[in-house]
Amino acid sequence: MRLFRIDASVRAEGSVTREVADTVLGVWREAHAEGTLTRRDLRTDPVPASAWQSLVGSPPPPLHEADQARALAAKLADELVEADAYLFAVPLYNFGPSQHFKTWTDLVLTDPRFAPGAERALTGKPAVLVTARGGGYGPGTPRWGWDHSTPWLVRMLQDVFGFNLQVSEAELTLAEVNPALAPLRGLAAESLAAAHRSARRHGEFLAAQVAAGVA
Repeated sequence: MRLFRIDASVRAEGSVTREVADTVLGVWREAHAEGTLTRRDLRTDPVPASAWQSLVGSPPPPLHEADQARALAAKLADELVEADAYLFAVPLYNFGPSQHFKTWTDLVLTDPRFAPGAERALTGKPAVLVTARGGGYGPGTPRWGWDHSTPWLVRMLQDVFGFNLQVSEAELTLAEVNPALAPLRGLAAESLAAAHRSARRHGEFLAAQVAAGVA
């Protein structure tokens, strides 16, 4: 039983996406103590933006640069294809997706296994997306419609990669440190608690899907 986890938060401490993803992982480990974890942390090991340019840019770079980029893309693709279940922890940054996760995605999609028309190697495999937003972005809020990350993440993971995707979300994560959001700390606590509850359910989902041989 192989779980692939990727973290895109730039914070090592105090990261809500890491915290909620740990809840998913804990449930998974309870069910599959013998399972293996492949973890990629884009904070400590970011994918160089130049790698994607080396493969799709013009004019072509020196041959050794393209070879290195191609080898890295293959390694990233291997990590995905070889797993049975997936955990993505990706926060909202400046109203859009993490640049580190976007760079990772761009490079993975250069691998021939993910080229247009290729057989979809990940279709139906179970995955969980954990995301977090510092403010409030729901209907009726001033920032409604400003979250350009979550829809993109769902589109890529569910429709492009083909995962059977579940989503855990937390909002108002900056309420404890931003005085302007202080009146919303109660709502922030409720949102975080709800995210952990859904994370536990989604951890059970991952474990059950793999145990049933769906992945």
